[in-house]
Amino acid sequence: MSVRVVIADDQRMVRAGLRMVIETEPDMTVVGEASDGVEAVALARRLRPEVVLMDIAMPRQDGLEATRALLANPGAPRIIVLTTFDTDENLFNALRAGASGFLLKVSSPEHLITAIRVVAAGEALLDPAITTRVISAFAGTPGPKPPPELAELTPRETDVLRLMARGLSNGEIAAALTVGEATVKTHVARVLMKLNLRDRVQAVVYAYESGLVRAGA
Repeated sequence: MSVRVVIADDQRMVRAGLRMVIETEPDMTVVGEASDGVEAVALARRLRPEVVLMDIAMPRQDGLEATRALLANPGAPRIIVLTTFDTDENLFNALRAGASGFLLKVSSPEHLITAIRVVAAGEALLDPAITTRVISAFAGTPGPKPPPELAELTPRETDVLRLMARGLSNGEIAAALTVGEATVKTHVARVLMKLNLRDRVQAVVYAYESGLVRAGA
C-alpha cells in the first residue's frame, strides 16, 4: 500500500524538490501540494493522506496552527514539521502542537524518507538530540502537581514512561528493565492509551510537563 503524502510549503521550488525525492520511492505518492496553512488543512481533509509535510513559516496560517487544526479532528494525518529555523521555540511549539516528527530542510533525502515511513507506521521520529533539548528546556522548571491520570499507570508503565522520556528505544528499555521488547511495546501502547497521547513525542513532553521526570534527576 502506497503512503499518501501532502506537501505544505510556501516555496514552489521546495515543494518540487520534496516531491522529486518522495516520488523516487515506489511505496510513496504525493497526492497534493499546498502553499499556505489554510490550503494545507483543506487539502488534507479532502485527500486524507497518511502524512503531511508541514512548513512552519507560511502565509495566512502558519504550519503550527495548521497542525493544531488538523489534529483536532479524529482520523487526522501524521504531521512532520519541516523548517529552516533550528530554534527551541519552533521545536517545542511543533511538539506541543502534536507533530510526530521535526526535520530541518537541510536533512538528507534518506532521512526524509525514513521519517515518512516511521510516522506513517504510527511511530514518532524522536531524534536523541531533540530529546536532549526537551530536557534542557525543562531544566530548573518547578515541578507541577502530577495530573490525576498518572495514577492510572501501573508502576511498570510509569517506569517505561520515565525511560521513554530519556529518549530510550524499546530495545534499550527492554534491556534496562530486563524484559522482552514485545512486553515493552505493550507497556508503551498502554501508556499512550491511558494518558490519551498520540505517540512517543507527546509522551516525552507530557513526562516533563507533568513533573514525572525532571532534567538532571
